[in-house]
Amino acid sequence: MKPLSPHFIDDLRRVRVLREFRERGTVTETATALHLTPSAVSQQLAGLSRELGFAVIQRRGRRVELTPRGAALLEHADSVFARLEQARLDLQTWDETVRGQLTIGAFSSALVGLLPPVLTSLRAELPQVQISLQQLDPPGLFDLLDAGRVDLAIAVSFDGSPVAGDPRYHRVELGPDILDVALPAGHRLADQPDIDLRDLREELWITGTPGGCCATVTSAVCAGAGFAPRVAHRVDDWHAVTQLVREAHAVALLPRLAQTSMPPDLAIRPVHGPSPQRHLFAAIREGGQGTPMLTAVLDHLRQHRATMS
Repeated sequence: MKPLSPHFIDDLRRVRVLREFRERGTVTETATALHLTPSAVSQQLAGLSRELGFAVIQRRGRRVELTPRGAALLEHADSVFARLEQARLDLQTWDETVRGQLTIGAFSSALVGLLPPVLTSLRAELPQVQISLQQLDPPGLFDLLDAGRVDLAIAVSFDGSPVAGDPRYHRVELGPDILDVALPAGHRLADQPDIDLRDLREELWITGTPGGCCATVTSAVCAGAGFAPRVAHRVDDWHAVTQLVREAHAVALLPRLAQTSMPPDLAIRPVHGPSPQRHLFAAIREGGQGTPMLTAVLDHLRQHRATMS
């Protein structure tokens, strides 16, 4: 291989494609995430290899994977992209006044139980920052974060979310969101201080979409209690879930973030023993954590979560 010139990379867009390939694992999934065709992704990666003078991907059996040099390039590229993000935000907030626009993407119950009071406190502290919210779930949420169309993501640690330590993101842990049992007020166990799930083995249950976080948690905790839940309804809208429980159509596990403005005739009781929970986190693009606007938002999220524990 020839020595690399000081200008060995002329177009960072090709490196971004390689970076996405590292996260997705296949050319097809990379193309879907970047809204390109698989052939366009292959051409970008081939062009990067020609530009560098060495292969960045290789075929191993039926799979295509990073070469060792390609992986080493991305270790450096992660630092480069983080510094570019830091530079962008530094220049955007050049004067001492914190102003600008910020888009937060979050799942539905975070929009209900977490973000409204956080926005209220931020509005008082940062009156010249305009914050908009979008209801989004992984993996699409993180595709938009990568593309710069979302500035901050709030998600649950589960399938589709990046793992802790992903070099693309600065991650802030927001702690557990506990799930309680939701029963109709007239249920035989409604007066109990907590609920032994074994006493609900004959009940009909409401869970979310199969494979989703809350459906998976429900199946796991019921299995730990020695039974498989008899699922009657698969519903992701928490308002609909509470109305179905209220009318005694089934029981459910309800996250505490979703327990605002509960309807009457509903009994919410903790689970006896270890509490079922899902883990929340916030993420921004690596490099943005030192800027005043994002620092303030992350601080307010942490502070509010601390008051909820």
